[in-house]
Amino acid sequence: MTTSSYGEGTLPKGVRSRMIHGVNGLDVHILEAGYESAGRPLALLLHGFPDLAYGWRHLIPILADAAYHVVAPDQRGFGRTIGWVNGYDVQLEPFGLLNMARDALGLVSALGYRRTAMLVGHDLGSPVVAYCALARPDVFSSVVLMSAPFPGPPAFPFSTAESEASSVQPNIENQKLAAALAALDPPRVYYQQYLSAREANDDLWHPPQGLHAFLRAFFYVKSADWPANKPHPLKARTATELAQMPTYYVMDLGKTMPQTVAPFQPSAAEVLACKWLTEPELGVYTDEYGRTGFQGALQAYRVYSDPDLNAELRLFSGKTIDVPSLFIAGKSDWGTYSAPGAVDLMRTKAATMMGDIELIDGAGHWVQQEQPARLSTLLLPFNKETVGRDHRL
Repeated sequence: MTTSSYGEGTLPKGVRSRMIHGVNGLDVHILEAGYESAGRPLALLLHGFPDLAYGWRHLIPILADAAYHVVAPDQRGFGRTIGWVNGYDVQLEPFGLLNMARDALGLVSALGYRRTAMLVGHDLGSPVVAYCALARPDVFSSVVLMSAPFPGPPAFPFSTAESEASSVQPNIENQKLAAALAALDPPRVYYQQYLSAREANDDLWHPPQGLHAFLRAFFYVKSADWPANKPHPLKARTATELAQMPTYYVMDLGKTMPQTVAPFQPSAAEVLACKWLTEPELGVYTDEYGRTGFQGALQAYRVYSDPDLNAELRLFSGKTIDVPSLFIAGKSDWGTYSAPGAVDLMRTKAATMMGDIELIDGAGHWVQQEQPARLSTLLLPFNKETVGRDHRL
């Protein structure tokens, strides 16, 4: 079924919206282009937070023009994809990274493909596509990670048989870091901890400035349009190093995210000048999140700190991504450095066939919206060897 009204007339020509039923327990909403011609290789694009399939709208036609069948789903917990249970007190397992990877695998199969020719994950989509490549390199034969470096799966302690001391658990380290951030002057809190809290959904869903104004400020402050974004590598994962990041990453303790970004609300002239996210386009986000709230999208942050779900990932302890891989981010995006050391771990250990680290001028966190044409000039050459193969049944 085609949902022709999706996007209120803002979807580019040739991009359609439809539902794919029965995908790992979900009915998945997708945007796609290049579907008219049979036999095209599949490009699968997975978004992050607080994005939607809609965030790929500028890139989808470019890839379709390069002879791909391009598919961008609303991920589990987001947008018009249904079949997941909403609420803070629900089981988190369905939102775990391995099940999200199963969602992607199920979608590829439902579309009638044996493998992807291009797999791209942005922000929270980045670890999902990383586990796709770790678990099923036969299906996901190359991977592009965007804006969130992948340092590798959590590892079992190595060569500890003769040691009587137990290893330090990651959740204990996180608790120590949280305490150190709270002890700063002024007290701070890491954004992932805030977004994992019960109150976060209501804070984001019903902000005092209104949902549209909040989303405008949030997209603006994390983009290259905000002149204060001057990211650089951090020396260590310590409170004093992390506190160098803007307050939308390391927040003032006690402030909500809407309160945090409100002082940076762009002017009417700046909004008018924003061609990558016009007011009608932002309205699509406002309508979608106004309808669903944010809890489904926020579950991913809670997954990161869940001991059982982290233990599940240790199935891949010591395993590397052994397919061609690429990391792309905006030059004005702090996300590249928000986990100190992750880029080096990704390049030297986690991915054995990693290409260059590509940082795009004129882009912050929302690379595929801010600079889709420049992004395509990196994606298409990287994947050119797969174009023309038969990727269908």
